[in-house]
Amino acid sequence: MPRDSHLKKILGSSTYNTVASSNVLLIGAGGIGCEVLKNLVLMGFKNISVVDLDTIEISNLNRQFLFQKEHVGQPKAHVAREAVLKFQPKANITSHHANIKDSQFGIEWFKQFSFVLNALDNLDARYYVNKMCLAAEIPLVESGTSGYKGQSYIIKKGVTECFSCSPKPTPTTYPVCTIRSTPNAPIHCIVWAKNFLFCQLFGDAELSDAIKEDASDDNGKYYLSELKREANDLKEIKNAMGTEEYTRLVFTKVFTTDIQRLLDANISRGGRKPPCPLDYETLDKQAKDPKQTVENEDGQETLADRKVWSLPECFHVFKESANNLALQLIAQQANDPNAMLSFDKDDDVAMDFVTSASNLRAYVFDIEQKCLFDVKSMAGNIIPAIATTNAIIGGEVVMNAYRILNNKIEKSKRNYVDTQVANGSAFMNEEISKPNPECDVCKSKNVPIQVSKESATLGDIIDSIILKPVEDGGVGFDEEFLIMDGNKLIYDPDYDDNKNLLLKELGIQDSSILRVSPDEGQPLDLIVQFM
Repeated sequence: MPRDSHLKKILGSSTYNTVASSNVLLIGAGGIGCEVLKNLVLMGFKNISVVDLDTIEISNLNRQFLFQKEHVGQPKAHVAREAVLKFQPKANITSHHANIKDSQFGIEWFKQFSFVLNALDNLDARYYVNKMCLAAEIPLVESGTSGYKGQSYIIKKGVTECFSCSPKPTPTTYPVCTIRSTPNAPIHCIVWAKNFLFCQLFGDAELSDAIKEDASDDNGKYYLSELKREANDLKEIKNAMGTEEYTRLVFTKVFTTDIQRLLDANISRGGRKPPCPLDYETLDKQAKDPKQTVENEDGQETLADRKVWSLPECFHVFKESANNLALQLIAQQANDPNAMLSFDKDDDVAMDFVTSASNLRAYVFDIEQKCLFDVKSMAGNIIPAIATTNAIIGGEVVMNAYRILNNKIEKSKRNYVDTQVANGSAFMNEEISKPNPECDVCKSKNVPIQVSKESATLGDIIDSIILKPVEDGGVGFDEEFLIMDGNKLIYDPDYDDNKNLLLKELGIQDSSILRVSPDEGQPLDLIVQFM
């Protein structure tokens, strides 16, 4: 019996042939992407292109099931392709180890596809793909997961809202005085551990954007200067990295000396208990390694990442992780003296360090401690990836692909999965909103322009296209305007230095989208196509 005979019976010959002849672009081959790619080949799709910039890391293996240990370091897109071809050898799959924003993936390239499936975890790339699909006028299936929550929905120009129609949460910042001296919530301790301590010891010593300096506040300036002084003290301790004294020096500095200095400063705490310095020698005698599984209050076993470590356990994990990170950094700096470690939520050692350090600080300030799982989800925009959620949303993405091919976009819904849904079900859906009339991305008019790659200047575009009357083939702007290339301003009436520069000198590439915004009226997107 042919491998796909069951699909023909379920879908019917007409739908089966439509599915088999469609051309699909999948962007992202990570947690959701692996699920989607597997589903595509098992559900009748034959022509698939996969784009992913990343290579496989060992921390991916627990949930990105197309990858094995021997694949670590290899491109995700290529390995994913080879893996799913074992499920469906006759599938025509093209893989690209590249950034979807590269100039090789222009508007005309996008137009060859029946639809695009997004499996991205990068907000900037999602905005970009949304804009490209609107410009190419092809449907996009957006998807995402956040721990146990996930969603998938269809975006179609002029029919549904786009990814830019609704504002997305902005990164949260925290006052430096709160982070340094008066933390009162677990997130304050986590930001301190991740954005200050980890960076000072192993990474970029510049203070993170997550720690906010209020230049208009004298107290803010004082606390910032104190935080910088503490950072300088840590730089001296780094000279002991790799020795037996290193972790003791770090611990004593941040959990004893600095805390005692805060006590001596007699800072007002609004009725909260004063911080309590920790003693290295005492905890060193009590230290113990957390068990791999533990019992909860009901006597049932639970995973170690859901257990809140005791103070001795935090101490043990802090020592072990700090020492291991130090050894990693020393090894890297042997080849590159300027090497630094970057925090990665999928790096178990880094997560152990941030969890233990934040909980030790929480003990000091009498703040609720958090388990490793919760710390991972609270550290900035870091959300733990749950394989089951990815699998559910991966299935819903392909169901949305069927809806597109069956011309049911207008009847489609935004589908959610969430363990906290009120009706007791983990699934929920709602009507997809219409395009937001105030959305600059939706309401902009897309105008492809063909220009010489070698000789065209910005002034040529302004004079021959933007200002040229409509009856002569231009767009006929008769008011002041500015031009943006992404987030970069390249022209406004008071800044015309770039008019005589070649487009390539300005970094404008094939398929770049130049936003022309008049003082009043509808913005215009010029889609550059080099001849």
